[in-house]
Amino acid sequence: MADPRSRRARTRRLTAVIATGACALAFVLTGGGAASAATSPATVRFPGSVPSWATHANDDGAPAADATVEGELYLQLRDPAGAAALAKAVSDPMSRQYRHALTPRRWIARFAPTQSTYDQVVGYLKAKGLAVTGTPASRQYVVFRGTADQVDAVFAIRLHRYAHDGRTLLAPSSAPALPSRIGRTVLAVGLDQSRALTRPDSIDRDKDQNGRTRAAQRRVQQRKASPGTPTTPADVSAPCSAYWGQNQATLPAAYGTTSFDTNICGYVPSQLRAAYGLSKLAAAGLQGQGQTIAITDAYASPSIRQDVDRYSAQNGEPGMASDQLTQIIAPAVYDQAACGYPSGWQGEETLDVEAVHAVAPKARILYVGAMNCGGGLDLALSTILDNRLANIVSNSWGDVGEAVPPDVIAGEENLHLQAAGEGIGLYFSSGDNGDESGNLGLSSPDFPASSPWVTAVGGTSLGIARNGDVAMETGWGSTLVKVARDDQTGALSYLSPLPGDFAGGAGGGVSAVNAQPWYQRGIVPGSLTDGRRVSPDVAALADPYTGFEIGISPITDDAALATAGYVNETYGGTSLAAPLTAAMMALSQQLTHSVIGFANPTLYAIDRVAPQAFRDVVPVQGAMAYTSARSGETYLVSYDTDTSLHTARGYDDVTGLGGINFGLAQRTAHGR
Repeated sequence: MADPRSRRARTRRLTAVIATGACALAFVLTGGGAASAATSPATVRFPGSVPSWATHANDDGAPAADATVEGELYLQLRDPAGAAALAKAVSDPMSRQYRHALTPRRWIARFAPTQSTYDQVVGYLKAKGLAVTGTPASRQYVVFRGTADQVDAVFAIRLHRYAHDGRTLLAPSSAPALPSRIGRTVLAVGLDQSRALTRPDSIDRDKDQNGRTRAAQRRVQQRKASPGTPTTPADVSAPCSAYWGQNQATLPAAYGTTSFDTNICGYVPSQLRAAYGLSKLAAAGLQGQGQTIAITDAYASPSIRQDVDRYSAQNGEPGMASDQLTQIIAPAVYDQAACGYPSGWQGEETLDVEAVHAVAPKARILYVGAMNCGGGLDLALSTILDNRLANIVSNSWGDVGEAVPPDVIAGEENLHLQAAGEGIGLYFSSGDNGDESGNLGLSSPDFPASSPWVTAVGGTSLGIARNGDVAMETGWGSTLVKVARDDQTGALSYLSPLPGDFAGGAGGGVSAVNAQPWYQRGIVPGSLTDGRRVSPDVAALADPYTGFEIGISPITDDAALATAGYVNETYGGTSLAAPLTAAMMALSQQLTHSVIGFANPTLYAIDRVAPQAFRDVVPVQGAMAYTSARSGETYLVSYDTDTSLHTARGYDDVTGLGGINFGLAQRTAHGR
């Protein structure tokens, strides 16, 4: 029989967590596969390191012998079960160890591979002629490079070229192998290029008119109008609005009306603070002082500090103190063409930094720029974890679904275990391609957002009224249909049936890799979970048609990192939702004088006793009008139409538990 005193103690701990948050703001967040059995006593093979898309049907033959390949060896933790138990214990409000995290030094000493084991693996790769380009202090993995011929020889495979997601990528055609003395310590062999598809989760709505949502980086162009500018069917123009409901356009009937609000030109920081209930807190001086938010992306913007300062001045916001923005940039860069070049990631860094600064203008920001979009991102994250440079990390990037070898996913999730065990919260954007069925032919959430040890951030469409109130909010899922005029009659019509072509939406859904974590039980509907991890966990603004204006000096030469003049552009995607959420979590920590760490167990525990702590995001049927500055074409943009994912009351696979609620006075036009 359970000790009633123990039960009362656990109840008191959970009550204290809720009470702490309630005092502050009504809501404040107070492995996989291992190597196979040896095929012979001297060899270990790794079938779980071959991606699912490396099939005979997709095979396009061998690459050039001198083609450069990046690889990654993930080593086994000494006590993976213990690492998972610790991560749960220090994150669970019902645990006696809640918020008693380990320092990086102690975590590494307890769980990481030994130095002698690590040295043996690194020495083996070097002896085989491979160039080692990354060795984290945690000793969890080794990043290396070599030619296709070298890699074939070292791992007893043949690399082939495979068609996957519209590109041709390298992958092993059979299970990699290692000598037993090395292989027995290795968890996974990452030799495929699936992580070369890792991209920022941000969207340019002009490029998405045709329904294609995947690109390295997409910029948004706007068509602005003076306040009150009329729109008529004669020119079929829909000038964007500075706030929800400022401008309307008359279009053919849809959803019971012919008058539609136009898309947002791009919200500015003061509007976001108002919508999320932060204006009074900011006025009272709560602006993120004493907090550090880390951001990881590939490469780095040469103009970030100047752009942030000019953007802040433009919007009447405080600039950055000299020590407020710190950058750790990789000394060398690789795979620029495959990863989308520095220019492809510049907008992402700018969006992340300016979004964080908008919500928490006094918080310190640490930007860690990776050497590429593969192993470099692991090294960037390890730089933070191995030194505990921050306890909140925003990551606005992800893979295409879970189309990464399962053993590699297990190796990646060991990093997430380390973060949780050290009391560090990882926030990952859930993706911009809905359930990824358009790219993969099957439904899948994006990884790493689907990891059970990170907080996955989904997206919403958000209409902010002139006075800063939330006038409309629903799950982000955009479909577009073009408006055309009949040459003979002059009548307007839609060129295809409503709602049109999918143009982008928050990622999410059921993991094929991870079982349902304990914190989701009883919260995620059984109709969704099927006993598996479901993402996202929370949500924030992501819809690019109700997006965020940034200031940027675009890179014009990736080799010289030359830039053009400063301009304003509008961005969206869950790349926006992740830094917004990370910044709000920093404010939560400041309010409660606490470190949240891995937030999900606390989030779901609070939802059990105080669901009003979240701004529930519900279905809304409707549309907005949008005219592209690039083409001049006008579209009807239907919202809350996200592939097979659906917004619903309570938890859903587009917005998770909902939005963080700073101030229960915030209400939407739907009566919530």
